[in-house]
Amino acid sequence: MNAFVTTHRPFDVRQAEINPDHWYVVAASREVSQQPVGVTLWQQAIVLYRDRQGAIHALEDSCPHRYVKLSDGKVVNDNVECAYHGWQIDAEGKCAVVPYLEANQKLPTCKVKTYPVKEQDGFIWLFPGDADRAVQVELMGLPEWDHLNWIASYTVIDTKAHFSYLIENLMDMYHGHLHDNWQAWTGAILNDLEETGDRVDAHYQAQNYYRIDKIWSVSQLFIPALRRLHPDPLDVSYVYPHWKSRLGDDFKICCLFCPVSPTHTRAYLVHFTSLNSFHRLHKLPVKFRRFVKNLMFNSARKLLEGLVEQDVRMIEQEQQAYLENPAQRPHELNRALVSVQRLIRHQAEGEGVKG
Repeated sequence: MNAFVTTHRPFDVRQAEINPDHWYVVAASREVSQQPVGVTLWQQAIVLYRDRQGAIHALEDSCPHRYVKLSDGKVVNDNVECAYHGWQIDAEGKCAVVPYLEANQKLPTCKVKTYPVKEQDGFIWLFPGDADRAVQVELMGLPEWDHLNWIASYTVIDTKAHFSYLIENLMDMYHGHLHDNWQAWTGAILNDLEETGDRVDAHYQAQNYYRIDKIWSVSQLFIPALRRLHPDPLDVSYVYPHWKSRLGDDFKICCLFCPVSPTHTRAYLVHFTSLNSFHRLHKLPVKFRRFVKNLMFNSARKLLEGLVEQDVRMIEQEQQAYLENPAQRPHELNRALVSVQRLIRHQAEGEGVKG
């Protein structure tokens, strides 16, 4: 008698799906207007647009008539009008207008998928999973974005690699060797590690190149000769599906993920510089402080772009090496990355979901 033998393939983090029951960032607020914008989140084509009141809507990017992209059309009376035949789809995904509908014809009852979407802290957050769960799940948020004591800068990461490579890069503070003059820290040592079903927190001790304690000290971001090393805690957290960090009291960096496919990841890298040390500034009128904040917006963008360029090169080499030999496994010594991979597995299997 022949017996069936069941074999279990080991989990491969480079093939892991995302957990759809979380809020992902699909665009910056300034990228979306009344002109439709097409984005892709884990192989789902989505169209974003604003209505006349400025509210954001998110629909499946496919006209139910001939399945062409709605994002190639335009917004008319708060509906998305398809470029092909002029069919209009409303914010609920229903067909609202067919321009050549005859008197004896009814509007088609077809409907496209809609997505829960929020505009918060300068970005568009979308929930691709069970819409009923969206109200139960908190998004990570960026409270510093509008806070007068924090100066924001951001850039886009676009890498032809699985999202696990990017989050491992962000959680691994030992790769500062790569960045030379672009990095803000050196000599990282992992002191402590905490892990739950929804997050991994790694606590490093590092040497910080920057101290923002005088108004002119912001110039350290641009002039390396002014930098002086001093010890500071460096805390990094994978708050699934995003990442945030804090270096001492002066800097925070976040990475907001939009995994596009198993071999393509987009993300927004957001940097915050603190003005908390400038007590006299806090006594000035709010209007002036807002002017200073807006004037200095994106002042660290070149720094971020330099870091991203170097990281993307390494991440894409990792992805290519995997594609050429999937059975090959790296010799990883940073235990924080073991925790990261475990979290990705739990989430891919639907475990540890918030709510």
